[in-house]
Amino acid sequence: MRRNNNFYPTAGEAFICLGALGVWLAVTAYGIGFRAEHPVMALAIALLFFASRPTRKLIVALVPFFLFGISYDWMNLLPNYEVNPVDVRGIYEAEKSLFGITAASGEVLTPNEWFALHTSAVADFMAGVFYLCWVPLPIIFGLWLYFTGRREQYLHFAIAFLLVNLIGFAGYYIHPAAPPWYVAQHGFEAVPGTPGSVAGLGAFDAMTGLGIFDGLYARNSNVFGAFPSLHSAYTFVAFIYAMRYRSPLVWRVVLGIVTLGIWTTAVYTSHHYIIDVAGGIACSLIAVGLFELVLMHIPAWYRFMRAYTRYISKR
Repeated sequence: MRRNNNFYPTAGEAFICLGALGVWLAVTAYGIGFRAEHPVMALAIALLFFASRPTRKLIVALVPFFLFGISYDWMNLLPNYEVNPVDVRGIYEAEKSLFGITAASGEVLTPNEWFALHTSAVADFMAGVFYLCWVPLPIIFGLWLYFTGRREQYLHFAIAFLLVNLIGFAGYYIHPAAPPWYVAQHGFEAVPGTPGSVAGLGAFDAMTGLGIFDGLYARNSNVFGAFPSLHSAYTFVAFIYAMRYRSPLVWRVVLGIVTLGIWTTAVYTSHHYIIDVAGGIACSLIAVGLFELVLMHIPAWYRFMRAYTRYISKR
């Protein structure tokens, strides 16, 4: 058995892995503070990286998803409401002007306000089901591409997914915006540190007794990241690549249905305006266009992608 080709990482690979983990943990500890999952994740990544060639290739392949998680966490280093003023009333009035629904009383309501008056148990349940898919389903799709040997397709999707997030996060800082539930619960004054809310998803928690969304949204330290809606972007970018690569029909159907379900749920549960959903859709289209039509036509980037694909594909 040859040391570097069949089992162990090279010294350079080991240095990069441990150095990257060290920088991540140091910045996180200094700027945010450790949570229990940080050292656990770092240890798991290191163990898998050094365990074998197949697990090392998987860790390297998952780097775009790791960067997504780290960049999301690191937004706590500088909250977006400290960079630009928070839009609370403006986006609410724009939504009402563009998509307002006239109630029987003659009052014009936003679609969120209208849905809050027209709920159903079936819609509440399906809303929870769809929203539970927003991150897991794209990751499962990516892993399916990877483990079925579609490594180049996987890498295109994974990096486009990362770009969607980076573009969306930039949007959070350029235009901090409050979600619809914030207006319903707190009015039009932006108050930093306001805790997250399950909003309409609370009906799913009450129905199932699981408390899933209460646990998720209780940890949301910044509620002013409603525009663009990345909930609306994740499964959509997966759907785009499922169509682009002519994935099996089941993937295209499932991703299509879940994407439409998430778009509807975002508005139905008062987590996003239609404007936010449109912003999320735009993020996906911009990210895919930027990656496929711009970056992949830059020689240096193309060579990088070829080398990356070879690394996670080699036996």
